[in-house]
Amino acid sequence: MKFGIFYEAQLPRPWTPESEHRLFQDMLAQIELADRLGYDYAWVVEHHFLEEYSHMSAPEVFLGAASQRTKKIRLGHGILQLPTSHPIRVAERAAVLDLLSSGRVELGLGEAQGPIELHPFGARVRDKREQWEEAVRALVPMFTRTSVEHEGRFWQFPARNVVPKPYQKPHPPLWVACSNILTIASAGRWGLGALGFQFVSPEAARAWVNRYYIELTKHPDKLGDYPANPNIAMVSGFMCADTDERAREKAAGWTFFVFCLSHYGRHGIPNPGQGNMWEAYQEWRTTPKAQETLTSGLIGSPETIRRRLREFEAAGVDQVILLNQAGRTTHADICTSLEMFAREVMPEFHAREPEHQRWKADVLAGRVELPELDTDTYKVYAHQNEDIVRLTPEELKAKMAAKEGRG
Repeated sequence: MKFGIFYEAQLPRPWTPESEHRLFQDMLAQIELADRLGYDYAWVVEHHFLEEYSHMSAPEVFLGAASQRTKKIRLGHGILQLPTSHPIRVAERAAVLDLLSSGRVELGLGEAQGPIELHPFGARVRDKREQWEEAVRALVPMFTRTSVEHEGRFWQFPARNVVPKPYQKPHPPLWVACSNILTIASAGRWGLGALGFQFVSPEAARAWVNRYYIELTKHPDKLGDYPANPNIAMVSGFMCADTDERAREKAAGWTFFVFCLSHYGRHGIPNPGQGNMWEAYQEWRTTPKAQETLTSGLIGSPETIRRRLREFEAAGVDQVILLNQAGRTTHADICTSLEMFAREVMPEFHAREPEHQRWKADVLAGRVELPELDTDTYKVYAHQNEDIVRLTPEELKAKMAAKEGRG
């Protein structure tokens, strides 16, 4: 099993003039540390306008800086938004980053969050899947051909040689965001790596891993001429400390991540620049549901985390991406957690990676036949919670007050 770290660039209010500068400097220092410690990947999102939840609107710039401070860690777009970016610009940015990093780019592609992000760029939710597919088809040839033209519904451009070309040949490995768990099956058919969240259980992981590889090997339907990237990676809330109790105390940022993710998906941004997600979150953070989210991730002592990882390893998950930078988790706690995990947990799983690669080679070659398992039972990720997203901050506040006898 391989391991990545994950960055949304979360920045809860209140802010000072120095807040964003300090945030980005700390994240670069953490990636530099992860590179020295032997982590395999650093993944960075692209989001727009999602105050407090994600201030990472130019991941290619950030990863360009990270490329000059690291040597081995692979630099992942998790993901670049295709409906809000012209395919030519995506190809150019990915190629430059690949050259700067000497071939360490992983290219994740996705559709964007929803109306909050799409509408200012002139894109529509109803079109985003079709727009994404067209963008992939237009994008891939730019990496290898010296003359590419395109005439589609969303983009049209005359023949041009898109330069530079990427360092990796034919191009960086391709991934797709699977924020909807059902997209994992599509990722298999498309021959793309699947970037999703933690499964609700090892049984769910095994069912979806099997489904992914069955789709990839028996029902291929690639969107273009690119090498398949057979990989399943799951993002998990993370904090490693000497005891489970201390880890949970330091991992409160994961509950903020879950709250914001759900809230923006339902309620949008009614007053840009005037909201306060951190204040709204205070009403929910002490509820049983919030505390329950701390049990869904890789949050605990090294032994607790090892035990959970072995279950996902046995299910065939290729990579676990650790989400440490969330809420108000401190830079010091993030670094200490990364160091403890690298020292006490990671070596065991890295040592078994050759065995996993042999299993995967057998699956892809048809020497191992995977059984088709029921995935209908597992249609959500471990972090998803409908109780969070049904209420506005005002409704949530009134509900909590009523429970406490104050309303």
